[in-house]
Amino acid sequence: MRARPPGMMAVARLAGVSHQTVSRVLNTPEAVRPATRDRVVAAMRELGYSRNLAARALVTQQTALLGVVWTGAAYFGPSSTVGGIEVAARAAGYSTLVGALETYDEGEVRALFRTFRDRGVEGIAVVAPRERVAQLAREYAAGIPVVLVADDGSDPSLSTVAVDQELGGRLATEHMLERGCRRVLHLAGPQDWFDARARARGWRAALVSTGLEVQEMVEGDWSPESGYEAGRALAESGDLPDGVFCGNDAMAVGLVAALRDAGVDVPGRVSVVGFDDLAGVAFFAPPLTTVAQPFAELGAKALEVLVDAIAGAEAVAQRLEPELRVRSSVR
Repeated sequence: MRARPPGMMAVARLAGVSHQTVSRVLNTPEAVRPATRDRVVAAMRELGYSRNLAARALVTQQTALLGVVWTGAAYFGPSSTVGGIEVAARAAGYSTLVGALETYDEGEVRALFRTFRDRGVEGIAVVAPRERVAQLAREYAAGIPVVLVADDGSDPSLSTVAVDQELGGRLATEHMLERGCRRVLHLAGPQDWFDARARARGWRAALVSTGLEVQEMVEGDWSPESGYEAGRALAESGDLPDGVFCGNDAMAVGLVAALRDAGVDVPGRVSVVGFDDLAGVAFFAPPLTTVAQPFAELGAKALEVLVDAIAGAEAVAQRLEPELRVRSSVR
């Protein structure tokens, strides 16, 4: 038979304190004298003690468990954000239960939230790039503190944390305008995504503010294949713009490849800017100018806001700023 792991009584005996003191070190360490606290922590390490979270939940009615709604590994931005939340949660003493959505329909979201409730999560972070996901999350999260990681301000009663996507679109477009481009096309992401719509607003605002014509944007699906198709269509039309602001780096990579295959020089003839700063785009040919998002900071901020919501704080809307990374894909 396996030996039982050491419990609080064993820690208390080794440290020469009561088991109540050990409990206070675990739950309210600031209430314990530093010397006593250090002795208890040393005893825990020596014995290899780890707290029983299930038992703690019975006593405190707190599970230290958070739910995270995820759109799956296919999309770089949401995946990176979930990673940032998980790291920040672990540092704050929480565990995460991540649920990935596949179809984004009502039944799937309802089942996922039921699972979170059954597991006793204290709060839920919804990485909700699609409008439908955010709408369903608002409906089924009643009674559970929630933070939406989305550029959505439609419900002031719900906390939101996001990168300022509209600002990112402006930064990308204004950079090309400052370099002499006068016809800047936008290869946008799917328009049922908050981020895609906000980036398009930034592109449009930059053109309007300088009195330039707003071209009809082309909609892709975030994939390099859709970028390649858009680039091929541009090359075949013979009506090339001065620059293209792509809604993400994957579409930018496909677009540049199509233009190169058609003999169109980037950036000599067409400047290109992406979004996200994917790993490796600094080493593409040409190195891609792009808008970087602070995903680690975004995850940490989402966790902070969610913990505050669990504690009863009022709803807030937090926005982080993206950063333009200038490389060689703009002339």
